Amino acid sequence: MSQSASLADYRTALTAPGARGPVITSLLGRLPIAMVGLALMLYVQRETGSFAAAGLVSAGALIGVACGSVAQGRIMDRVGPTKPLYVMSAVFAALVTVEVLVIEAHAPVALMTGLAFLVGLSEPMVGPASRALWSQLLPPGPARNAAYSYEAISMETFFILGPGLAGLMVAMPWPGTGVVVGAACMVLGSVGFASTRAARAQRPEPRQGGTSLLGAIATPGMRTVALAALGFGTLIGFIEVGVPAAAVEAGYPTAGGLLLSVLSISSVIVGVLYGLRPWPRPMHLRLPALLFGFAGLLALLALPSSLWGLCIALLVVGSLITPQSTAHSMAIEIAAPEGTATEAFGWVVTSVTLGAAIGQSVSGQLVELSGPAASFLAASAVGIAVAVVLWLRRRTLLTTTRNDVSLAGV
Repeated sequence: MSQSASLADYRTALTAPGARGPVITSLLGRLPIAMVGLALMLYVQRETGSFAAAGLVSAGALIGVACGSVAQGRIMDRVGPTKPLYVMSAVFAALVTVEVLVIEAHAPVALMTGLAFLVGLSEPMVGPASRALWSQLLPPGPARNAAYSYEAISMETFFILGPGLAGLMVAMPWPGTGVVVGAACMVLGSVGFASTRAARAQRPEPRQGGTSLLGAIATPGMRTVALAALGFGTLIGFIEVGVPAAAVEAGYPTAGGLLLSVLSISSVIVGVLYGLRPWPRPMHLRLPALLFGFAGLLALLALPSSLWGLCIALLVVGSLITPQSTAHSMAIEIAAPEGTATEAFGWVVTSVTLGAAIGQSVSGQLVELSGPAASFLAASAVGIAVAVVLWLRRRTLLTTTRNDVSLAGV
């Protein structure tokens, strides 16, 4: 299967009959995907004065997302996306309201963290639902591959753009503005997507290996994809705490979110170009190579002595963000059992968010103890170690058995 896509293929995918409504509404629903967690972290940091406490609360939300994305994805694979998105949007809105009240009351960090977990757990998973819908809208071929690449590029764009918006909104008179605005966008986008004709008409695909409790993660290849996404998310988590901490250390606390948004510039540009001619072309080599390169570049963030230098380093680091996300999305087509598309992408979201939770928690502690530079160097070492493990597991994507979910091999 060709894993590259031309610009014409992107145009064909995005203008396909029935695609316009889901594309527009899913964009609104995914815009805050990284904004809510970081806005929550910055909000708590402003209220408590502690990056460690803020990192724990944000990590709680991310772990909730990690748990909820797979469960919601499995349900959507069985009943379609409309009803689950309606229900979770209502629950999510109520829990965000309670969380804001608790933060305003300066409740114990443990309570804030527990509620943050529930907020993440209920976050409506419009991203996996949107990706799965393309198999209904487009036949197999270059246009569908382009659609999957578009999903990855847009997801990563929001993963990077969201922090910038969170940083801007935390500087407003009320620091909780980013949390409320992000949650409102997510609810409106999810409800809008669920109400489109294409989403309401979506029917579950026949499942193979449906009796497996592991579901989409049953194949060794899919577990390799999840590991790649976990390593990627961990490095993103380190960056999302280390960069704002560097801004605070430099005396510009409101610049952290804006600095994070710099990543999106090179990420999107290189991501589109990379989709036209990906390298390495074999997926079993691409996943470890991209993570290894990203981890190596991340060490550059420890070098600058000024925020301008950090800005330039972030442009370089951001170049390998979207290519990784695109590779994860494309690898699902190789590794996941048939009929588990939504759940499989849910595992990718789970892995990225769980990794981000780990990265944010560890980075928060390192920043408090040794400063941002130590956090960036630690992240680089962790990423290289995970890349080595991916290299050792590369053959699980070379001859993966997407239809044989009985395999129990590592």
